Amino acid sequence: TSIRQLQRSQTMPLDETTIRNLEIFETSTGQKQHTLFHVLNQCVTPMGARQLRQWLRYPLLDNGSLEARYDAIEEFQQLGRMRQGLREQLSHVQDLPRIAGRISLPVAGISDLLALRSSLEPLQLLPKLMGPLSTPLLVEVGASFDPLKDLLTLLEQRLLPEPSLKLAEGGYIADGVSQELDDLRLLTTDSKEFLNRMLQQERERSGIASLKLGFNKVFGYYLEVSNTHKNRVPSHYLRKQTLTNGERYITQELKEFEEKILSAEERSVELEQALFAELRQEVLQQLGRLQESARKLAILDVLSGWAELALAANYVRPCLLETEHSRKLRLQASRHPVIEQLDLGEPFIPNDIDLEEERRQVLLITGPNMAGKSTFMRQVALNVLMAQTGCFVAAASAEMTLVDLLFTSVVASDNLSQGQSTFMVEMNEAAAILNNASENSLIVLDEIGRGTSTYDGISIAWAISEYLHEHTARAKTLFATHYHELNEMSETFSRIKNFNVAVKELKNNVLFLRTLVRGGSQHSFGIHVAKMAGMPKTVLERSKKILK
Repeated sequence: TSIRQLQRSQTMPLDETTIRNLEIFETSTGQKQHTLFHVLNQCVTPMGARQLRQWLRYPLLDNGSLEARYDAIEEFQQLGRMRQGLREQLSHVQDLPRIAGRISLPVAGISDLLALRSSLEPLQLLPKLMGPLSTPLLVEVGASFDPLKDLLTLLEQRLLPEPSLKLAEGGYIADGVSQELDDLRLLTTDSKEFLNRMLQQERERSGIASLKLGFNKVFGYYLEVSNTHKNRVPSHYLRKQTLTNGERYITQELKEFEEKILSAEERSVELEQALFAELRQEVLQQLGRLQESARKLAILDVLSGWAELALAANYVRPCLLETEHSRKLRLQASRHPVIEQLDLGEPFIPNDIDLEEERRQVLLITGPNMAGKSTFMRQVALNVLMAQTGCFVAAASAEMTLVDLLFTSVVASDNLSQGQSTFMVEMNEAAAILNNASENSLIVLDEIGRGTSTYDGISIAWAISEYLHEHTARAKTLFATHYHELNEMSETFSRIKNFNVAVKELKNNVLFLRTLVRGGSQHSFGIHVAKMAGMPKTVLERSKKILK
């Protein structure tokens, strides 16, 4: 119904690389499950799910708008019975925008108006349900919510309670809508009694007790006589069709009745189709109201679903800081919202993160393969994204300044269609980050420099870290690497800090503790991971000798 400009200054632009790397909408293998969207989608309506997708695609950059969503989630948490009642009613609402779209097209049918009617019924209870709401966003939605009662009344008055779904056959317009239609229907109803009387009279006149009266679309109405009684057929019967077991006839009286009743049925169908077209136009005039109510239902659906999720998954409300202060990101006992819900045979271990542009701007994270470095960095990025969509976060506490850009560069794959190797893809991503990051950005770098020779890779990784530290835009950065030589940077650059994911070395095994601790690691335990993968024992033993 309208076009509006998308205000880029109000939302965080997410590039396709970040959307893919964080598996927001689908995994690297194309699955819809085990994604952030799948976890956060507690919606009970299709329009709620679409609203959630839109909010995730365009995170907010305004503290006030985010606080309004947080307030709404908190209120929904407190009003448990009201929330459950609201969501119960919402679960009976079908896809209103899609229904409206179909009604606006020539292909609209009876089922579309019935879907609209059944969806409007639960809406009548919402104004009363939303009465106790007091937070600004929910008050705004509730006070101006239009349940479209007049549209529901119109559909109830114009359509039968259980109408036929075939537009071409009639049987869907309610009684009392058109006097002419009512008269035609009465004629059709009376015709059954007329036919019963005619059949009884013909049986008495002919003396054929087994005489039958039928109808088909080819021959119309007919009287059927079995071969046994053919010699008793009256002379005024006109043969219509010969069957194996009998004959079919028609009389002048039956023919006149047929013309009368068929013309009535044809006129009745034409009239119903015209009344349907008229009703469809009346509904279309309310399209704007319908779309606006659907938009508000979507907001209620997302926020009430997030309230339930926050209670069930133990999410907390983020504390947003103003950018006048030092830019910070502090998460206590943060968790990966997707992985913590998977059964991986071990409990999920939460971790803290404390980034601050003045003291801890760049975290160099070392540690073994499979220890959880990538998981930790992604969970930080996902929690930031959740906070800036207005959702509570998977942590014990959260304190942060808003992030204007979220960059990720993870282990890349090649792009052969564009003639780019794995390393070239990696360098493209890194270049985009370094050329666009600001002081309010969050950068996640995973294994930069691995696609080339060891010394080239170390040199690039070192130079990138140095650039991020020395650049005027002190973007908060998480950098996971197996180049343990980079640990030396913390001695020279004050805001680069070393952390590692702890392990416990046993006699012939390594236990991953999944805990981020201060200090750098000097071991990657690659041979141990090869053992976990089932590498032949002779290869493992030879690897140990070569390493030594």
